Amino acid sequence: MPASTTKSSINSQLAPQFVSNRAGGFFRSTSEQKLLSCLLLLVVMLAAYNPISRNGFVNFDDDRYVTDNPHIKEGLHSSTIRWAFTSIDEGNWHPLTWLSHALDFQLFRLNAAGHHYTSLLLHAANALLLFLILQWFTGSIARSFWVSALFAVHPLNVESVAWIAERKTVLSMFFCLLALAAYGWYVRKPGIARYIPIAILFAMSLMSKPMVITFPFVLLLLDYWPLARMRVDGALASESTTRSVPIRPTWWLFLEKIPLLILSGISAIITLIAQRAEGAVLAASTGNSVLLRLENIVSSYALYIIKTVAPYHLAALYPYPRALPLWRVALSLLFLLTTTTAVIKYRQHRYLVVGWFWYLGTMVPMIGFIQVGNQAMADRYAYLPVIGLFIIVVWGAVDCLTAMPRSKQAISAKYLAAFAVCILAILSVVTRIQLTYWRDDFTLWSHALAVTHNNFVAENNFAESLIKRGRRDDAITHFRTAAALEPNDAVSQLNLGIFAQEHGDLREATVRYENALRLATDTQIRASAYANLGTVYFAQHAYPQALQNFNAAIKLKKEFPIALLDMGLIAEISAHTASDWSQAANYYARFVDTDPSDVGYLLLANALRHSGEEASANAAYQQAVQLSQNLAQAQQKAATLVKP
Repeated sequence: MPASTTKSSINSQLAPQFVSNRAGGFFRSTSEQKLLSCLLLLVVMLAAYNPISRNGFVNFDDDRYVTDNPHIKEGLHSSTIRWAFTSIDEGNWHPLTWLSHALDFQLFRLNAAGHHYTSLLLHAANALLLFLILQWFTGSIARSFWVSALFAVHPLNVESVAWIAERKTVLSMFFCLLALAAYGWYVRKPGIARYIPIAILFAMSLMSKPMVITFPFVLLLLDYWPLARMRVDGALASESTTRSVPIRPTWWLFLEKIPLLILSGISAIITLIAQRAEGAVLAASTGNSVLLRLENIVSSYALYIIKTVAPYHLAALYPYPRALPLWRVALSLLFLLTTTTAVIKYRQHRYLVVGWFWYLGTMVPMIGFIQVGNQAMADRYAYLPVIGLFIIVVWGAVDCLTAMPRSKQAISAKYLAAFAVCILAILSVVTRIQLTYWRDDFTLWSHALAVTHNNFVAENNFAESLIKRGRRDDAITHFRTAAALEPNDAVSQLNLGIFAQEHGDLREATVRYENALRLATDTQIRASAYANLGTVYFAQHAYPQALQNFNAAIKLKKEFPIALLDMGLIAEISAHTASDWSQAANYYARFVDTDPSDVGYLLLANALRHSGEEASANAAYQQAVQLSQNLAQAQQKAATLVKP
């Protein structure tokens, strides 16, 4: 039997079973096989991700990105677009991500199911694009299908899909894959007209999330295999699927990537500026030494592979270790060096080189050379890199079959296909289970606490979920645990301050808020600490100190409802002239813009009336009437607030 016939037989065993009769089956054409493969991918993915419709928002940045973000809640308007392209909120410049959230809010408001389905549709599009691109570049439907199927249902990707605030990952990947498709079009007839779409789509990917800055190097890997645009040791890097792809000198292949590298460099600079401005980059005082970061990098590279092979104990956040066992670091380093050596030794199998260095290279922006946040690693970081591992596994499995005696290949291919189906089914079940952990705050963080250790972030967030359930006494235990685990955690200090203030211990609250200000680098945490400290001084009638803290809070966060309300109350309490009342009215007007309520409009109406703006006062009063369910009670509350 000719070798080409053998490979075709193996591919048919690994692919979806297109053949239904001895004459060749109903699906004879490549286009029909691709169509059926796409349909199967969608069915498998939707079956695995169906529970996502029951999930809600979680207290893990969903508030900052959607539910409490005033810009996003305006919907997709010109003001939102301007803000999206000029904002570095949350330590990133990702305007397209902001716009996608704004569009979702305009369509679905606070119906979480709609937001989730948008992320799921993007993930589905990514899986389909990955399949079509791999099949186009390699000529193999079967192997491309299995790589895409693993990507579609692997539990490691649940975080990127099920976490609404992580929309940026699936959106960035979508544009990245479109850029890869544009590159496939370009390499067949290189020219500026075909190069421009690559640059535009790559820029859009970067404007969604800067995780793809290594994209130019991915293109070089694809030039090596499977596009076969370069010669290695005087020979083609691989057998090209079509000789319509012209060969270029290696120096030319590097040269043509320079415009894309410039885009990567610009994105990296903007990201560093944004993260430092928002306090996302950890300061050296956190105790994460260079040596510890390097140890964590080595360990994480190995751990991502372990979690790919055995996706268990997946958590929303893996806490940064205080120290790592030397044996773990040594074993991880040995594994990485051994694997790299083996890949280079067996480089005649070009997919090994591409898959391995795809994994190592695309992980670089997220691996922790520059520590961002307080996580040691994160499942979402593997969304792009893990594709390289899947390529190695699938292409390697087929190579193992072709190395067998021809008499055993057919039966072995059937066993391998059955094994692959079982693996896909198991991964789908684990994905469905993993999705349930993202259902709400309580399940997300109770699971994180169950599968991780010394996780002060999970302790804090779980405590917040307990407060939502009315279990405040249980929550304080977890707040105190978080503070004990990480004394330098500003969030723990802030939460303990809020608890103390709610229980009337203003002295303890003041100490905790001042600690939070001393420790915090995140602008939103600092703004919250200033605002809360202002309310403490306000309660003590120390109005100058209250105003000082409120102004600091508003300077960090343009509108802070509690600060605006109390500043209006201070202005009203000390008002003697119409000008003083106008100042109070200004604060109240800004307050109701951010947090409309009957009490707020009653306060605004009163201030406007005293400043001589009777018509505006009547309009504000009518707004209060429309919003109020009990106007008398609202009037009584408004009168109570202004008593000094």
